[in-house]
Amino acid sequence: MQKIFLTFFYSGCTPKASGTFGTIAALIPAFFILKYLGSSTLILLSLLIFLISIRIIDDYEKTTGIHDDKHIVIDEVAGVFLACAIAANTSNSLLNFIMAFIFFRLFDITKPSIIGKIDKKVKGGLGVMLDDMIAGLFAGLLSAVIYGILIKFNLLFWDKKLIDLF
Repeated sequence: MQKIFLTFFYSGCTPKASGTFGTIAALIPAFFILKYLGSSTLILLSLLIFLISIRIIDDYEKTTGIHDDKHIVIDEVAGVFLACAIAANTSNSLLNFIMAFIFFRLFDITKPSIIGKIDKKVKGGLGVMLDDMIAGLFAGLLSAVIYGILIKFNLLFWDKKLIDLF
């Protein structure tokens, strides 16, 4: 049960790019939560996953002796949920959803500024989860800012509300 949770239904068990596959898998429930339940629900779910995962990861690391195993992607799930929810507060649209995903992966892979410091200095489950939550926060905010700029300067040529899809 622990492995199913930490690998987000085994989406993190790919030999390469497990974080990207885990993030893509997380976009499926994120899309439907945003479409039917709204961004508040997605933020709360992100925070709940964050809090629950810290202890589960601590137990996993104690058992295996491996810190931040590459197959653990529940941190990406919580982070991209946060990014998508923040971006959706500007506009619950397909463009914001895509930008949140792209910026989250960019920040999660490159680990700029405080994200990298947290990744290196904070140990255990908190360290595994916190860098992705900060990456999600920055990704969501950057998506919202860019979307606002596109609207302000009338540069938004296409967009579709998530509620209008399907």
